[in-house]
This record gives sequence, structure tokens and C-alpha cells, in this order.
Amino acid sequence: MTQGILRHGRALGLTVLLLTLGGIFAGSRLPVSLFPHIDYPRVVVAVDAGERDAAQMATAITRPIEIALRTVPGVTGIRSTTSRGSAEVALNFDWGAEMVSATLATQSALSAILPDLLPGTRFEVRRSDPTIFPVLGLSLTSDTLEIRALRQLAELSLRPLLTSVPGVAGVDVLGGSPREIAVAVDPARLHALALTLADVALALNTSNTVRAVGKIEDRHRLYLTLVDDRITTPAALAATPIKTGRGANAGIVTLGQIATITPSEAPNFTRVTANGREAVLINIRQSPQADSVRLVRAIDRQLARAKLPGVTVTPFYDQSELVTGAASAVRDAILLGAMLAGLVLFLFLRSARLMLITGLMLPAVLAATCLALYALDMSFNMMTLGGMAAAVGLIVDDAVVMLEHMMRRMQEGLTQSAPALLSAAAEMGKPLIGSTTATVIVFLPLAFVSGVTGGFFKALAVTMTAALGVSLLYARFIVPLLAARWLQAADAAAADRAGTFMHGVTRLYDFLSFRALTHPRWFVGGVVVVLASAGCLGYQRVESGFMPKMDEGGFILDYRAKSGAALTATDALLRQAEAIIRATPEVVGYSRRTGLQLGGGLTEADEGDFFIRLKDGPRRGIEEVMGEIRGKLETTVPGLSIETLQLMEDLIGDLTAVPQPIEVKLFGDDPAQLADAAAASAAALKKIPGLVEVQDGLRVAGDAILIKVERAAAALAGLNPEEVASQAQAAVGGIVATQIQQGEVLLDVRVKTPGEVEQRVAALANLPFRSADGRVVMLRQIATVSIAAGQKQLTREDLAPFVPVTARLEGRDLGSAMVDVKNVIGRLALPPTVRAEFGGIYAQQQKSFTDLATVFLAALLLMALLLTGLFARWDVTFAALVTILLTAAGVLCGLWLSGTELDISALMGLTMVVGMVTELAIFYLAEIDFTQPLEPAKVRAAGRARLRPILMSALIAILTLAPLALGLGRGAGLQRPLATAIIFGLFIGAPLVLTFLPAALLLLSGKVSAAKPR
Repeated sequence: MTQGILRHGRALGLTVLLLTLGGIFAGSRLPVSLFPHIDYPRVVVAVDAGERDAAQMATAITRPIEIALRTVPGVTGIRSTTSRGSAEVALNFDWGAEMVSATLATQSALSAILPDLLPGTRFEVRRSDPTIFPVLGLSLTSDTLEIRALRQLAELSLRPLLTSVPGVAGVDVLGGSPREIAVAVDPARLHALALTLADVALALNTSNTVRAVGKIEDRHRLYLTLVDDRITTPAALAATPIKTGRGANAGIVTLGQIATITPSEAPNFTRVTANGREAVLINIRQSPQADSVRLVRAIDRQLARAKLPGVTVTPFYDQSELVTGAASAVRDAILLGAMLAGLVLFLFLRSARLMLITGLMLPAVLAATCLALYALDMSFNMMTLGGMAAAVGLIVDDAVVMLEHMMRRMQEGLTQSAPALLSAAAEMGKPLIGSTTATVIVFLPLAFVSGVTGGFFKALAVTMTAALGVSLLYARFIVPLLAARWLQAADAAAADRAGTFMHGVTRLYDFLSFRALTHPRWFVGGVVVVLASAGCLGYQRVESGFMPKMDEGGFILDYRAKSGAALTATDALLRQAEAIIRATPEVVGYSRRTGLQLGGGLTEADEGDFFIRLKDGPRRGIEEVMGEIRGKLETTVPGLSIETLQLMEDLIGDLTAVPQPIEVKLFGDDPAQLADAAAASAAALKKIPGLVEVQDGLRVAGDAILIKVERAAAALAGLNPEEVASQAQAAVGGIVATQIQQGEVLLDVRVKTPGEVEQRVAALANLPFRSADGRVVMLRQIATVSIAAGQKQLTREDLAPFVPVTARLEGRDLGSAMVDVKNVIGRLALPPTVRAEFGGIYAQQQKSFTDLATVFLAALLLMALLLTGLFARWDVTFAALVTILLTAAGVLCGLWLSGTELDISALMGLTMVVGMVTELAIFYLAEIDFTQPLEPAKVRAAGRARLRPILMSALIAILTLAPLALGLGRGAGLQRPLATAIIFGLFIGAPLVLTFLPAALLLLSGKVSAAKPR
């Protein structure tokens, strides 16, 4: 092997060079995104049935759809929300399901049942993936153009321009209303001519037509015969003839003689603003595999080429800023960690050549890792970049362990020539392979973990596995080759001079190890008691969460006005809210949607959301800013109910169907009992400290005006209920009679009567209704008009009615809050027919914790298998496992003392500690000759021999992870708990490996006699 490495040294060097160049090329081609691509097992069906009662919707549309969709293969649960004329049905599948097939199966099931639903029912099926949220949001404002002109500009100019950018999945335009033509018919003239609005609408519909009637061959040409009577201009519309009367009294009038024709907008019960001005918003969604950063840059270039005179285009949300901020934070962590590792190497060995070799190896390994990611069709995201940052210390560690061992042999005077140095490197082959394997195999159980945890950390695991695999090969073959050619006697002399520093450390270790090994029973028992107690205390006291908290540079503010509030009333409240938002110094801009949501979904006219963008650079933390704005809104705008959350939290919540941290699901068949239970539960939750934005789930869609036709009176007037409904629709909402084409746009032509019926309920009762024989009656003569207040939205889960009572957290962790929530709900005297379940992010947290606990246990078992395979001794395996468990206990205590939440990132770090401490243990155990009886002097000598590499390994890993643990920079907080857990693990684990592990080995082997320290 040694001769082979020397003989093929040039080929090995060229291989490394090619892999590095290939990795640099691959890295430049890797897409950049926020999170790894995950197929979320959720399909959402949006149902639109026009203007209908919520109860009718639930019975005639939502329930049949739920029953039909329950038969879709793989469906594990269904949740629906039904409102007036619209509904949203969410289907959950098992993680790992083929979601393209699931979406097609959902569409097929809906198509099969559509003929049996109420006329006019439409549906849209969409998969839940990150593309439902925009990668870039733009606001269009203008001092010269009206809002409908801005919308036309966005739809006809900007949408085609932006859709052509590669990687754009869709462009959504919000704000304003589509243009249309209003035909306001004079009621007096209608009455004089014995016409109805339906007559006018029918005349327009039949007069505006184009129809192919066949093909004709004539003189070697083929002609398509068209009957074309299309209306293309308002003037032509005004000239449309309308027949009046019957028989000899029949006549013709034009539409212009009985109606006023004006440009108008479609009825719109939404409003959009940006920075306090009415605006049009453009949401640009990316395809799942697109590069967020390149996509936004390409869009900016397209916008720069666009001609938009008098229009101001302002980004209100740019996800690429978060992506680049997170990537920059990780990059800086890698660079800073590498520099600190270099300082440790110089401190212990004082060799510039060793630092150069290590410095060359790190980028070469990272480049080869990029090549592996490219081959596996992965991307640069917060998890893969975090994996590379977490792997830096281990990569450097592999090189350092090898170089330290070779330097040690040089210092002992046993090696000087290149073959001798390579032979010394071969001695570290088995420990190096074992230690790297120990770190890698902890990731194997992640293959069986599903959910957000599995999707996120599989990307990190693949990245670290690739990096450590390459690092092992380089440390075993390339580093020894470079060291054999470059190291000189002067390097050994420099290492000897560094021994002055190590001399004091070694004396301290001799003192401690002597005391530990003199009385191993007392020492082992004391350490076990102290660390086990600390671990239990830490586990009981440490706060728990789900996803790590990070500053995204902006947040969502969801709001709800009083149920049923008019759009103008809601807008008046929101103007007050906007003043508070603008007065907050950290806010750089915002956008507001009323009757709409940033990520879509069922929304009433009295609710919506803000996206508030904060300044870059030094400022208060985002949680503090959110808390201040929430507090001011709650005190100064009391008619507004709000929820604040960061966008990624909202995104992950929507994608996993658990948008709220705390959700109490109340099930029952009696609506009154269910409403009372929800109100009581919400009142109880509001008393729990740390719970804010408590919602009782009793969402009211709004009020309704009921027109109850008296059939006998209507029949005497020559009318039936259907005719009354048709004429009422024409008077209130108007009738879209036809469409005319203007350029590339089809404009609706809406026929209606002028007046105040749109704004005044009382005017309804005085509406005139005409029968077929010409008789006219007032609506109040044939019907009763009343108001039905408080029509509720209806929610069901798996076909069972339920109400979700939700809350968010402020200054409190999820775990302790849920303990109080369960106690409070348990003490409520709920009716026996009402049952409570707990969902929300808490349910997802419990599943993730269970999965990661299984991963941790599996990692321990794999470590036991590895150690038994390497050393073939049960005492070694048992002693090492106890050392690992005590380290884990220390980590729990460290998380508690540092105020770090125990979330999925910290649990992943705790699992990685298992491998990294096992790696240190393998380095130590490899120095002991287990063919000979264990003696205190031997285990202490092994510790002295491995003291320097173990300390160097631990310090390098700690220092390389320190920048991540600090969590500096936007989006950098995702890896902070992981890095913190590993740092505590190494800080506790390294001393345990050097002291507790040898004492435990002696105790298990029965060798408890002491020897004097040298």
C-alpha cells in the first residue's frame, strides 16, 4: 500500500485536482433555494359555487366532495372549511406518497362527482408545496394611472414578460378589479316598454355572436363560413336593437335609448395597498427546482427592460434576500471556523506546512461534496449548507489526526523518510475509518424518518456523509502523501517547541487521571450520579419547541375585523393599523391584502394579511418588533383581531396543515354545545401566561339578507320564486349578459339597474318586479325581507364537525405551554358529547420528537455494533456507551443553562454527538493493546498519547461550530441549536473519554489498583 501510494502519487494528485475543478463547476451550477425540496403529502381543493348559503354549501357540495375524496387511494385525513359560496377541502396523505399521482386521483374523483353538484360549481386542485408562496412580491403604484389601468398593465404587459423567465411557475396579480362595461338600464323606460332586465340581457346575448356554419370549396379554395355579428365597441353595444311588445304592438329600441353605457370594474370585495397607497401586487412563484437567487436576478433584468412610465415598482417581499443572507452566514461560519481551526493547529504543532496541507484539503473536500450534491440533483439550501458548515470541523479533524500521528512519529525519531512516514500513516488507517464510520452511521436511521424532520435532515445527512466520505479518502491517502513529501525535521522541532504548552496540559491530565484511576469505583459512581442528575434536571427544565427561531427580516400579520364587517369599515380600521406600522422605525415597507391572503386560501372581505418588511443591518430583533406592533394594535385598534408570525413558520404550517403552535380540536354533533365549548376553551386559554392571539374558532362568514317569497302572493302577481330570484339578482348584482373583445381582453357586459339597492338594505323591499303579463308589484308585496346575522363558517375533520381553538406563544416554549393547556382543558366541564384533541404544531413536534428519539436509540445500537466489531470486547462497548449517555445528559443540562430550546435541530445535534464522541473514544481505544491485561499505567499512557489529538479534535470542532452557534446573520438561526448541542457534547465528551472511559474500563475489567503517575 505504501509503495502504491508513492508510485501513483501524481495520478492521485491529478484526481484530486480534477475532482476539485469539477466540484467548483458543479457548485456554480447548483440551484440555490431556502429549504430542500420536499414532497409535502397534502392536496388542497378550492371550491367556488358562486353566491350560496354556507349551510347549503356544506350539505349539497362540501359533504359530497368529502365523501368522494375519502375514496382516493392513500388519503389519511380530510379537513374542510365551508363559507358562503366557497369551501376549502384539504387531503392529507402518508409521507412518501407519490403526490403527482395523488393530485391526478383527486382531480379524477372531483370530475366524476361534478355533474351531481349544484350548477356553477367549480374547483381547483393544487398540491401543497413551497411554490404556493411567492419567491418575489412586487407592488405597482402610480401617481398618474388609475388602479384598473395598473391592473391592466400588470396583466397584459408584466405577466407575459415575467412568465417567460425560466423557473417561474406562475404570476398572480392581486388588486384592482377586471375591467367591464356597465349597462345601467332606466327602470322607468323598462316599465314603459314592458321589458325586464332579463329581456335586455337576452337581447345582448343573442346579438353578440360568431358561429361557424360550415366549409365551402369554390375555385380551388376552401372557405370557412362564419356568421359574425360580434359587438366590438361601446358604440356598437349602444346600437344593439331590443324588441319591445308583441304582435302588432311590437317595436324596436336601441340599448342606448334605454340605458347608460359606461366603462366600469367588476364587483370587487377585496382591497390591496402597499406602503399606505392603493396598489396592484404581483406575486411571482418559482418552480420547485428553480434557483431562487438566479430567478430573482433574471426578473430584475426583465423589469429593467420593461417600459413602465409613471409606474413605481417596489419589491415588498424577496425570498432571495433570506436565501443569500443564510448562505452568507453559513459561508462566513465556514471561513471563520477554518481560520480558528488553523489557529488550533498552529498552537499545538507550530508548523506552517501542516496548516497549508490542512488548508488545501478543506476546500478540496468541500468542492468534491458539491460534485456529489450535483450528481444527486440536490441544491444549496439552509440544510445542505448547514451540513457543510457542520462538517468543516470533522474534515479538518480527519486531517489533523493523521498529521498529528505522523508528527508524533517524527518527534519520536522513528520516521524521517517518505516511506516511513506513509507507514506511520497506515497505523492510523483503522482508527480513522472507525471514527469516520461512527459519525456517518448515526445518519442511517434518518432514512426511516418521515415528516418535516426527515425531509430537512436527510439533506443535511447526505451532505455530511458525502463530505466525510471524501474527507476519509483524502485523509487516508492524499494528506499522508503531501506530508511525506513536504514535512521536514524542522517541523518536528517546531512541534517539540510547542510541547511547552502541552507540558502543562499533560501534567494536569496526569494529576486528574491518577486521581480518577486510583479510586475508579468512586470516580465512576460520582460522575454517573452528577451527570445523570444534571441530565434529568436539564430534561425537566429545558424549554422545547419545534422549528428553530430565526430572523427572516420580515413577518406576516394576519388580521380579522368584526365578523361580517363591510369592506369599507374594515379598510378604515386597517388605515389606523397602517399608521402604527409605518411609525415603527424598523419597518422599511409593507403590503396589505384585504379579502385575500399572500398564500391564497379561503378568505372573507373582513380579513386578510400584511407582509411587513424590516430594515437590514443593526436593529431590534424581529420578535421584539412583532410584539411591539401587536401590543399597539391590540390597544389602539380594538376592533381588529391579529396574529403575527414569520413567513417560513406560516409556510411550513400551511404545507403541513398545522399553521398554529397550539390547537385544541373540539368535536361534537350539537352546534350549540360545540360553540359554547369553544368559547369556554378560548376563555380558559387566554388566562395561561405566554399564550397570545387566542382564537375561539367560531368564524362568522357574515350576515345575510333573506328574501322569503310568499308563494300565494307571488302566484297571484304572476310570478314564481325562480322568477323572483332572477329579477332580484339582476337588480342587486346585475347580469353578465355577454362579452366584447377589446384587444387581447374580453370585457364582461353587466346589465343592471341604477340606484341605491347595492348600498341600502331597505331599498330591496321597494324593488319592482314584473310578471310575464306585464303586471308590476313591489318585492315587499310578495316576499318578506329580513336579516340573518352571524352565518358561521363550518369546519369538519374526517366528516365530523369540529371547532379549532388556536393560540400562539410569546416569551414561552411550546412544551411547557402545552402542559398548561392540557391541564386547563382537562379541568373544563365539557359536555360528554364534546371531545377534545390536540393538534397544531404541537402534534407535529411530538411526532418529530418520537422519530428523533428512535434515531438516537438506533444510533446508540449502531455504535454498539461498531465498537464490538472493532474491539470485540463487551466491556469496551459498555464503557463507551455509558460515556456517550453521560455526554448526552450533559448536553441536555447545557441546553437548559444556555436557554436553547430542545427542538428538532437540537435533537439532531444530540444524535450527532453520539457519533462524534464515539469517534473520540475510538481514537483513544485504538492506542490500547487489548491482547494484554488492562493496567492503570497502560490506560493512563494511552490517554497521555492521545491527549493532544483528542484535545485538538474537540477544540477544532467546537471552534468551527462556534460561528453557527452564535447564529449571526439573517436566516442563520436554523443551525444554531444543532451547533450548540454539539459544542456542549464535545466540551463534556472529550474529558469523559480521557478520564471516565479508562476508569470504567478498569472497573469492568476488575483492575482497580493504582500506579504512581510518571
